[in-house]
Amino acid sequence: MNEAQLELSVMELFQNEGYEYISGDSILRETSDVLMRDDLRMYLMTKYASDGITATEIDTIIFSLVRASSDPLYDANKEMLTRIISGFVFRREDKTKKDLFVRLIDFDNPGNNIFKVVNQVEIQGKSELRIPDAIVYINGLPLVVVEFKSATRENATIYNAYEQLTVRYTRDIPDLFKYNAFVVISDGANNKYGSIFTDYDYFYAWRKIDDSESEVDGINSLYSLVKGLFRKERLLAVIKDFIFFPDQSSKEMKIVCRYPQFFAATKLLENIKVHQKPEGDGKGGTYFGATGCGKSYTMLFLTRMLMRSEYFKSPTIILITDRTDLDTQLSTMFCNAKQFIGDNTVESIESRDMLRTKLQGRASGGVYLTTIQKFTEDTLLLSDRTNIICISDEAHRSQVNLEQQVRVTDNGVERHYGFAKYLHDSLPNATYVGFTGTPIDATIDVFGAVVEKYTMTESVRDGITVNLVYEGRASKVTLEKSKLEEIEAYYKKCEDEGANEHQIEESKKAIAKLDIILGDPKRLKAMADDFVAHYEKRVAEGATVCGKAMFVCANRQIAYQLYKLIREIRPEWTEIREADEGVVLTEKERKEIKPIAKMNLVMTRSKDDPKELWNLLGGDDYKRELDRQFKKVKSNFKIAIVVDMWLTGFDVPELDTMYLDKPVQQHTLIQTISRVNRVCKGKEKGLIVDYIGIKNSMNFALKKYTDYKEDNLEEISKSVVIVRDTLEVLDAIFNQFDSSDFFNGTPLAQLECLNHAVEYVQVTHEMEERFMNCVKRMKDAYNLCSGGDELTDKERDKVHFYLAIRSVLRKLTKGDAPDATQMNKRVAKMVEEAIQAEGVTEVFTLEKETEQFEQDIFSDEYLERINRIPMVNTKIKILQRLLKNAIDEYRKINKMKGIDFTERMNAVVELYNARRKDKAFANEVLDDVAEQLTKLLEELGKDKRSFEELNISFEEKAFFDILEALAKKYNFYDEYVEKYGTDHLLNLAKDIKEIVDDKAKYAAWSARDDIKAELKVNIILKLAEYNYPPVTQDEVYKEVLEQAENFRKYANN
Repeated sequence: MNEAQLELSVMELFQNEGYEYISGDSILRETSDVLMRDDLRMYLMTKYASDGITATEIDTIIFSLVRASSDPLYDANKEMLTRIISGFVFRREDKTKKDLFVRLIDFDNPGNNIFKVVNQVEIQGKSELRIPDAIVYINGLPLVVVEFKSATRENATIYNAYEQLTVRYTRDIPDLFKYNAFVVISDGANNKYGSIFTDYDYFYAWRKIDDSESEVDGINSLYSLVKGLFRKERLLAVIKDFIFFPDQSSKEMKIVCRYPQFFAATKLLENIKVHQKPEGDGKGGTYFGATGCGKSYTMLFLTRMLMRSEYFKSPTIILITDRTDLDTQLSTMFCNAKQFIGDNTVESIESRDMLRTKLQGRASGGVYLTTIQKFTEDTLLLSDRTNIICISDEAHRSQVNLEQQVRVTDNGVERHYGFAKYLHDSLPNATYVGFTGTPIDATIDVFGAVVEKYTMTESVRDGITVNLVYEGRASKVTLEKSKLEEIEAYYKKCEDEGANEHQIEESKKAIAKLDIILGDPKRLKAMADDFVAHYEKRVAEGATVCGKAMFVCANRQIAYQLYKLIREIRPEWTEIREADEGVVLTEKERKEIKPIAKMNLVMTRSKDDPKELWNLLGGDDYKRELDRQFKKVKSNFKIAIVVDMWLTGFDVPELDTMYLDKPVQQHTLIQTISRVNRVCKGKEKGLIVDYIGIKNSMNFALKKYTDYKEDNLEEISKSVVIVRDTLEVLDAIFNQFDSSDFFNGTPLAQLECLNHAVEYVQVTHEMEERFMNCVKRMKDAYNLCSGGDELTDKERDKVHFYLAIRSVLRKLTKGDAPDATQMNKRVAKMVEEAIQAEGVTEVFTLEKETEQFEQDIFSDEYLERINRIPMVNTKIKILQRLLKNAIDEYRKINKMKGIDFTERMNAVVELYNARRKDKAFANEVLDDVAEQLTKLLEELGKDKRSFEELNISFEEKAFFDILEALAKKYNFYDEYVEKYGTDHLLNLAKDIKEIVDDKAKYAAWSARDDIKAELKVNIILKLAEYNYPPVTQDEVYKEVLEQAENFRKYANN
């Protein structure tokens, strides 16, 4: 199915949902107008007919939308969506009438809105005409933009669609995107949506039509996207309550809900209505969401819906966590979401007395965040109101403890209750809602039945979290087999038993015995040695995102001993440094990233700690700084040794390796290992390295809490198999290539072999693509198993050989510098040398210095240097890169010539990509392509210097070129030149350049509509003065103005 067929199929799906379909070419409108004004007029006239709204007033409203700036786009989009979603006050034309509150969409009555889907809408951009594949309009507002790519075209992926929307379209037609709720990218089989400000990795599919249905993939996900997300009432609900902009943000942050968040929040809202006291039992329901799936945002969406619901009439919401660090994270998010929530009172509570004061001072409203521990400070009533809703995060731990605990002491019998008991007694008429990633029976008893669930399996399948891989290394550090058997016996017992008081006491005894085994000095020494070797091997092989690792120890004493043992092996890991070797920090990064040790012990101080440990651990401020630094990619802090801290609610996407040596089980185990399941660019899976023999317990917990379908967690052995399988495929590709020099030859022979291998794999475009995809799969698997011992040295050498070829190819085609952090260091050095050996390095050195690049690239000496490169495919790649960069630079000043040279280059590249394996034919094509690219480069250089012959400036030549080209295009060039002469055109070009320069001197001109309007008028008047064009041609004015905009945009850059 090609793009046009896919597009029409989707149009039909929208029609089935009740949307009116219109072809873009049938709409009468100016190409610069992104609104469907007639629809907006009709909606406003109907909606506010009873208020006597006039046509003039409607035009004023529309003009205010059009006039709103789109620069900067993030601020413009935030402001516009706020107006669309929340409405705004409009002052009437007749001052005797009261102000009108205008809502551009009727969210309460979907049938009152005008839903249309339009394809192939031509929109005039800043640099050229853009044609989005489809736009979804509601009441004439372009709220969703859709871009299609053909699934049958290998080089047309949905990532290309993502780039087209988020880079080219937002740059060229920002006015369209200031109204945008979200965008959709689709090739029929892969269908995702997301914000224009979001990385591609955070675009997701809508894989369910309704929450009760199963998830779907492939072509069915296209149906679920349209029928699920674009059902009229649901699309309105998502736009109204599920698009979040923080109040303040240092980056362009816009969150669009994922389908599990939508279903969870909407179902919980309805369940709370049913169970709210006094009519209900106060059990608002439990949400079982996989760790890492975005429960905090689900809470935020639910809070907004509760606060803005007419049914609940502004309830008071208390968000409760069981740990200070979780409370801090949640408080930071919610206190920066006051506008979204709809209540200015969003506060973090420091004590029970403070909460009592806040609750007594109001009858409704307010959002308060606190920890469960605050409720044990006394037992007095806080409030008996029924319009209080308590939302509990991590509702599987202390927040479900209602039972009485009896302890006999020397002073008699003491009775204590769990935290949850004090909470419920303090707020007896509140309704309680629980969020958890691992529900236990007590969760259901306190919060009510599971209303909605989203499991780890679903989360991985949706790409919201990454899968986990297991590597068992217990046998490497446990010296006696009998000790391993004791550890396994402990876990078997924990699995079989429940958790009554007697069993807990027995468990404590078992743990004490286990700690003796785990803390054996010989074992700890062996573990420290193995850890250092394993960690360094993974880092050396470029197998981690940025070297972040967490080591989980059984207790504080073991953690401290391990820290000291590792310090003995690698003392430099405890030295305070600004950043790791080879990492360069910007001035801004230096302000945020503090000098710190590579390895740190993360624990809370104990009053009995020896002096060295006490000083090492630091106070609360130091721990907060550790938290901040570990989350920064470039921070020198890479290895965190922990016991209990950071095991829940601690998110570091770059953390991809956990070393586990603690007897955790069931829901706590799931929480712990989920620290490495967060999505991050370059991270395919999270690695769990097991030093304690926890495999069976891990599989048991996964099945119990995550609906895990496999018999066992994926093991590292699977990655080994993938590496070996892909090596076989790659060996087959290179079966006619002699690679022996790479493995056995002299350094020079190795370099020559590598360059010949790069040339060999480019014989056809198909072979090149197959090779690159295969090596990526091999690399992803190798990242996981490189720290182990399963692969032979010969296999590792082959991996490095193919990775080196891939790196050189990427350098040639993408311009990426070989990334030493993602490659074996020896091979990384060889790749750089290989590039230098063939004379390629000068090309890339010059690219970094634009001025030098511009001076040298068109010289005869430089072209001769390129022609001396012996590898023809390599030479073509270099010429293609050089041409593209040179044309891009030229286009910034001379748009017309830039487009012309781009089209000519693309035609030559297409000929190259169609090359066949037939040697005689291929050589002929390659020689022809190389010659054509060289000729194009020469012509480009000549064209750039042609202004000298005309006795005008380089910039004036850009305007002369477009004036000349338009005159020829519209058939008045000969007549015009005969009448006025070429000098007339040259003088006109100079005058237009002068006008543009005059306006470009103003600061922030791009945001000044008055300057833009004045520029347009002055240019049109100047064209008229020169009688250009002789007969009025709107297209001529438009293209001259586009060149002026283009020139003004880049002239001062």
